[in-house]
Amino acid sequence: MNLADFKDKKILILGFAREGRETLKFLRKNFKKQIIGIADANKNLDKESKDLLAKDKNIILHLGSEYLSKIKDYDIVIKSPGIPPEVLKDIGKKIIVTSQTEIFFANCKGTIIGVTATKGKSTTASLIQKIIKDAGFKTYLLGNIGTPALSLISKIKKGDYCVYELSSHQLRKTKLSPHIAVLLNISPEHLDYHKTYKDYIDSKAQVTLNQTNNDWLVFNSENIIVKNIALKTKAKLIDIFGIKLENIIDLKKSPFKADFYNDNMKAAVAVARILKINDSQIAKSIQSFKPLEHRMEYVGKYKEIEFINDSLATNPYSTNAAINALGDKLGTILLGGYDRGLDYKPLADQLVLSNLKTMIFFPGTVSDRILQECQKIYKKKRKNLPAIFHASNMKQAVDLCFKNTEIEKTCLLSCASPSFGLFKDYKDRGDQFKKFVKAKK
Repeated sequence: MNLADFKDKKILILGFAREGRETLKFLRKNFKKQIIGIADANKNLDKESKDLLAKDKNIILHLGSEYLSKIKDYDIVIKSPGIPPEVLKDIGKKIIVTSQTEIFFANCKGTIIGVTATKGKSTTASLIQKIIKDAGFKTYLLGNIGTPALSLISKIKKGDYCVYELSSHQLRKTKLSPHIAVLLNISPEHLDYHKTYKDYIDSKAQVTLNQTNNDWLVFNSENIIVKNIALKTKAKLIDIFGIKLENIIDLKKSPFKADFYNDNMKAAVAVARILKINDSQIAKSIQSFKPLEHRMEYVGKYKEIEFINDSLATNPYSTNAAINALGDKLGTILLGGYDRGLDYKPLADQLVLSNLKTMIFFPGTVSDRILQECQKIYKKKRKNLPAIFHASNMKQAVDLCFKNTEIEKTCLLSCASPSFGLFKDYKDRGDQFKKFVKAKK
């Protein structure tokens, strides 16, 4: 929606966490005295939210269990990404529902490079941003990996480039697409939010659905779902399958220690070439790139055991990529976390192909489900299960790693599930892992 569409309308910000606050700040820069509603299921807002609202006298609050009771009093609802879609299923057709992402797309003066995938979008977005920044372009890193988009929109000028990491939550039902879209892979994820795999796929497809023949789609034809989406786009296509990294960079000098990063590098190369950046400059930027924390992060070698922190692997497909990358080096894996209803059979299929000797599980139903799938597939393949251990906290898990991992093997934290419950988030989980590993030095 364009800014003019908000004037003199009754606006409700649905969800008042990080993005909701930035939405209010954005609106206030343009509509200083317009009445704006805030709706949030949380009755007790955090200090940052309270401080922001205390300065604003033209706010109507709808908090707690009845936060949706007045939603039909508004003309426009700006939904934060984390609000489940079913919340608005009975809203009616008269009320316009939009999002921070859609507002940014409509009002941004710069060129948007949108990056999405089930796994690898954070690394890809960060690498693209570094390459084009090193080449002299004015760039911004936005979205999940960077700054909330609306907080920077007033600074972005024509000729600037915005690398926007886009989740399925942010893309769902958007009516606009970026000038350059990057779609790397799609596999089942966030099914607690989307309810069906088709809805998740449709949300990811929005990154290119509204592109024109003046736009670009960088895609990976090795993923059949992505390939099918690419067949329907109007955008110009670059298939990363055809990019030969060895012709661009000495892979021995790459900062990435696993082959599954190759698609991330290929996508970044494709975007850089669209912007006419030469291969030697691309190679130089890749070589000086610092890989993201918690994504196949090398913690170090302690007591002749290597430790890898892959806490960002919050689904079985990301963990499968890590297992495959380590190959016979993998000795121990730490698994389990919050249950989002994903299918763990593909993980069991990957685990049975490895030669790991030890599995350590955190508490929860995910651990039970993974173990059940492993018991089935190992029995079918007539292989003995690895040694199974259960840990109630990270310290205990790390102790078990040191006791049960063979020397010269690798211990991998890659839980195939979110961390909520035992840990604050994936960062807390990864930080604790590193802390207790290094304490054994």
